[in-house]
Amino acid sequence: MTDDVRAALLQQIKDKAVVHGKVTLSSGIEADYYVDLRRITLDGEAAPLVGQVLLELTDDLEFDAVGGLTMGADPVAASMLHAAAARGKRLDAFVVRKAAKAHGLQRRVEGPDIRGRRVLVVEDTSTTGGSPLTAVEAVREAGAEVVAVATIVDRATGAAEKIEQGAGVPYLYAYDKDELGLD
Repeated sequence: MTDDVRAALLQQIKDKAVVHGKVTLSSGIEADYYVDLRRITLDGEAAPLVGQVLLELTDDLEFDAVGGLTMGADPVAASMLHAAAARGKRLDAFVVRKAAKAHGLQRRVEGPDIRGRRVLVVEDTSTTGGSPLTAVEAVREAGAEVVAVATIVDRATGAAEKIEQGAGVPYLYAYDKDELGLD
């Protein structure tokens, strides 16, 4: 990946995903802005950049599956899966449900079986780290080894400490709020 790809994604996030105004985040915290990364991860121009940037961010880690708590993680994992395939590498994706299904196979983690595999838990943006921690717990219950948690944007409000101490895995992010020009 070149710095051009990273810069291009940063510009896409600034142009398309940063929304100013009072909002209440999923953590319950009030903020003066919202970073709506679904406007990036589901965008035909920006989503391929997400996969490239996060593959580069996690290049020194060994994992063969990627996913996280639905819905924020789903398009991130798909972008990484496709970016890996474009590089000739196989990377499976998985989805962690908020609760196990009450019918069918009653699985909480959907997709190729992750039991005994090294996986990366992803999220689009993290504030407190709650969603990735929920995913880490579910993935471990499914028998996988979590190598790290990675997110596109870190809001710098405690997620890193909570994940590194609470889950005992590294926390990586591509951009922070300062790079987005937010306070």
